[in-house]
Formats: sequence, structure tokens, C-alpha cells
Amino acid sequence: MTSGMNFWDVPVWSFVVTMTILFAAMMIANTLRNLIKPLRKLMIPSAVLGGFIVLLADFFWKKLTGSSMFASSTLETLTYHGLGLGFVAMSLRSVEKTRENHLRRSAFDSGVLVVATYLLQGILGLVITVALYYLLDSFFASGLLLPMGFGQGPGQAYNWGRTYENMFGFVNGTSFGLTVAAMGFVSASIGGVVYLNVLRRRGQFKGETGNIVTDEDLTAHTITGKGEIPLTEAMDKFTIQLALVFIAYILAFLFMKGMNVIINTGAFGDFGFNTVQPLIWGFNFLFGTIFALLLKAVLQALKKKGVIKREYMNNFLQNRISGFMFDMMVVASIAAIDLSAFQYRKFIIPLVVLCVVGAAVTYWYLSIVCKRVYPGYRHQAFLMMYGMLTGTASTGIILLREMDPQFQTPAAADLVNLQPWAIVFGFPMLLMLSYAPQSVGKSLITAVVMIVLFVIMNLIALRRDIFKKKKKT
Repeated sequence: MTSGMNFWDVPVWSFVVTMTILFAAMMIANTLRNLIKPLRKLMIPSAVLGGFIVLLADFFWKKLTGSSMFASSTLETLTYHGLGLGFVAMSLRSVEKTRENHLRRSAFDSGVLVVATYLLQGILGLVITVALYYLLDSFFASGLLLPMGFGQGPGQAYNWGRTYENMFGFVNGTSFGLTVAAMGFVSASIGGVVYLNVLRRRGQFKGETGNIVTDEDLTAHTITGKGEIPLTEAMDKFTIQLALVFIAYILAFLFMKGMNVIINTGAFGDFGFNTVQPLIWGFNFLFGTIFALLLKAVLQALKKKGVIKREYMNNFLQNRISGFMFDMMVVASIAAIDLSAFQYRKFIIPLVVLCVVGAAVTYWYLSIVCKRVYPGYRHQAFLMMYGMLTGTASTGIILLREMDPQFQTPAAADLVNLQPWAIVFGFPMLLMLSYAPQSVGKSLITAVVMIVLFVIMNLIALRRDIFKKKKKT
């Protein structure tokens, strides 16, 4: 009699069952969106709606059986790696270089504006949760999960919610972060619909929200590029794309693991354990992006030298991989929310205040700033920015498509090109994410620093508007 695992053992099938439940929920959600027009008009992505379906189904399943349909660790792992792998796939795409100055300037301004909004959300969050700490004894630094959940999305909300829970004693921190992210998607849908209806009343928008896409203009050129490897040969083209994604991601893991070894020697002291370590593992997607770009550069250099003869990267398939990873991340993150946490006043009141105030102020701020930063396409830019800064990039695209279905304005290009600038200008804020939760005093210092950075970012973003006013005077 062997001691190995049998094919009928639960661990053999648990992951497959979990994935099937998530996929089935997304399919049901997509069907409901197509059948129910009011639901479709809300423009909630199928992955988000599917996540809520799984969340409610699992809640009732627990009531009936006393156990969950799946292991929460599986959902959390899918959320964590879905973010990193999705960013790697996005980074492996080849991007056409443009020499048009206004597009480069627009991408720069967009990156600055994104960071300014992160900072605004972080300032609001800290002010609210520090105040509620004295009123309700809630976790004082939980407000920093607002920019992570709204601005960055479920992956980062999970990463930092988990870090705050494990390292800084924030009870239900993981569920808190994921709930903020879920409410961000709802805020994006409501805010987007409200904005489009306001434009309709003014006669600036004549379409209908939530139209069903009946056809797509796909050509051979959009699916495969010139000089690329064939779709099928000894190794399938899609398999090669996946292999490149996982190679880049595992290189990022090895780098982070190496950094972890250095930290564990005590070389950085408490700063290493309390600040650097959670920062490194919380931003797995950032290191994944860096190593994806390095891998792409190596392949391009090998091609120039003639070592490899054909183009291995394929934009169409990498887009499909990133789309899959982000859908999986979103549905898993919402399904992983622990509804039992809502019975605690320390949890529910900060959550409600953060999400309501965060959505309202983000809407108000972007509606003002987009008018000045994007004078030629302010409404399209607002829809893209608001959707992205309360949900994810895909939510921003969904809202933008309602008013600019052919992406004729630069808004869609801004969404792609802003990422490097957002990383550069957002880095100081990232350093404070693991500094603030160490004490109330450090949270207040963080808030002051973020206010200063917020002012600087706005001066940079609005520099042309400010100079124009000075010239007039």
C-alpha cells in the first residue's frame, strides 16, 4: 500500500473546483449583464459582478454546511499572483514609439495626476482613520488602504491589507482592503453613469450606456505581427507567451528572495523588517514589470545580433493573458472578502466613511483637474481617470469606451503610457506605506509629508494653466 496521494483525494481536485466556481460565476455574471439592461447600464465588469455572486453563494453555503466552498488561502494566492502576472504580461507587449511631443507630455501629466490622486486618497484616508482611532479605537493607518484599494485595485489592497494584518495587528485587515477595492468598482460604475447622464442632459453625450458589443474589427495584423514565430510548430505560440510571462515573474521572485536573505541577516535592522520587507513583497508587480522589461530588452538585443531570427513576443496573446490574470484577480479578491468581519463596529464604520468620502472627493477632484490638464478631451480623460482611480485600468477603459468607442482621443494612449511616470513620482509614497502603521505619530507625519507631495504634484500637473493666468495678469 503506497503512502502517495490518490487521484480521488480532495487536494487533487480542490484547486480545479475553486477555479471552476470562479469561472462559472463570471459566466453567470456576463449572462446577467447581457439579459438585464439596467444591470448592463451600470457598466459593472463581469469579473466584479461574478465576485459578488461567489461571495453571496459562499455566505449561504457556510450557513448551510458550516464550511466554505473553497480555501481562502487559494483565493488570496490567486489575487496576489494574478496582479503580478498580469503586469508582467502587459509589460512584455511591444509598444509603438511615438515622436509626437503632445502625446509624451500628456503621458507625463497623466502620471503626475494619478500620483496626485493617490496622495489625495491617502491624506483623506489617514485623516479619517486617525480621527476614528480616537473615537472608536479602530486601526489608525487603515486609511492608507483607500489609495491601495481604489487607486491600485484588488491586488495591492490584498497585499497591504494582509501586511497590516500580519505585521501591525490590524484585525481583519485583509478583508478590509479587499472590501475597499470591491467598493471602488461600485464607485466607478455609479460615478461613471452619473457623469455620463450629466453630459447627456447638457447635450454633450448622445449615446446609451452599457451597449452590447456586437462585432469586433479583428484582422490578421491585429492577431500576429510581422516576422513573428508561427502560431503552431514544435511549441505552441500561446505556450511560449505564457513561458515568457512566468520566466520574468520567477526572476522577480528570485530577486525579492535575495533581498529577503539580506534583510534576514539584520543588515538593515528594524527598518529592514518593518519597512523594506513588506515593501518588497507588497510590490511584486513592480519587480515583475522591471524584469519583464529586462527580458524583453534581452530578446530584442539577441534579435539584433542575429542569435534569434524571429519575433517571440505577441501583443494580442499578451493582452489575452493579462486580461485573464486581471479577471481572475478581481473575481478571487471579492470572493475572498470575509463577511463575518462586518459584525464589528471598528471595521464597518471606517469602511463606510472611507469609501463614501473617497469616491465623492475623487470624483470632485478629477472633474476639476481634468478640465485644466486635458482641455481638448476633458470628459474622456475624466472617465478614463475616474474609472482607473476607483477600479482598475480595465474599468477606466470600459467607461472611456462609452464616450470614445474608437479611442480617437489620446485618453486611451495616456492610460498605457502614464505607468513609468506614475512609478517614478509615486515611489516616495510607497515608502510610507510600511512606515505609517508603526505608530499614530508616524501616521500623522506621513499625512503631512503626503500633503506636501500633493501640493507639488498639483503644481507640476497644472503648471501650464498657472503660467497662463500669470501671463494674463
